[in-house]
Amino acid sequence: MTETAREPRSEPAGHEGRFCLCESYARVTERAALAGARWLGRADQQAAEDDASTAMRLALEQLPIDGRVVIGAGDENDQLGVGETIGSGGLEVDLALDPLEGRGVVARGGYGAMSMVAVGEPGSFQTLPDMYMRKMAVGPKARGAIDLRRPVGDNIRAIADAFGRMVNDVTTIILDRPRHHDLIEEIRVAGARIKLIQDGDVTASISAAVRGTNDHLAIGIGGTRQAVLSAAQEAGVEDLERLFTIEDLAPGEQIVVATGVSNGDLLRGVRFQADSAWTHSLVMCTRCNWVRFVDGIHFFARERREEVRLPRY
Repeated sequence: MTETAREPRSEPAGHEGRFCLCESYARVTERAALAGARWLGRADQQAAEDDASTAMRLALEQLPIDGRVVIGAGDENDQLGVGETIGSGGLEVDLALDPLEGRGVVARGGYGAMSMVAVGEPGSFQTLPDMYMRKMAVGPKARGAIDLRRPVGDNIRAIADAFGRMVNDVTTIILDRPRHHDLIEEIRVAGARIKLIQDGDVTASISAAVRGTNDHLAIGIGGTRQAVLSAAQEAGVEDLERLFTIEDLAPGEQIVVATGVSNGDLLRGVRFQADSAWTHSLVMCTRCNWVRFVDGIHFFARERREEVRLPRY
């Protein structure tokens, strides 16, 4: 296991003396990733997501939590739906779950698929209607420099200035969709590099937020599921031009955990051996004030033929 960590800060109100479960959630995403990775390149994205969801459910049921699913696996999956409660009982938390972020990627045998979990205190996640939204994500270095209401060229130049780089050193990640045709042209005119992806805009946001991936901006129009504009009004969202910041969407103490399913710039995918499998995970916890990159070796039987080996990067 490798990790990057600083000294934990003082306990927030209501957390005194409470053990943090952040590392336990890595087991949840690991189990989902191991199940989903078996379907890599087999052209059956529904089976991959079903197996990943089942594995994630089994792992969550073993945790000492009283978890409420606020963002679930989606309408096509009969597991881990919004409003469902899960866990063996204990700490009350809200859960945002994606057992297989990039299921199409897995079906095609592509790059960058992950299993992901976000955990917050009850009521901490902003719930929104099923609709498309304009989104833009950067890391801490450029966080205060961008504004979704400004032209994309201005934002790219601001990001370049924040990093002390030339504009053509900035890499933007965007879903390869017809709705992004004009946006892609604007980015090209601005002079930035473009990385087109087929799936996984959540993965893209995390990649843009972590230094060392050489990704600086994730941008585009997306949503969890298709919907019409009227859904926003029916859900009580009156200001359709409202700008949601990170403080609006996920305030308070948060845990975000992801495990690679297929290889990507941020995480390595599951690697199967004769009687074991390797996983590579990211654990981020604002309460513990750390970021960990975790290598796991999962043996399939008590009686094993293989030795424990050092990770090979």
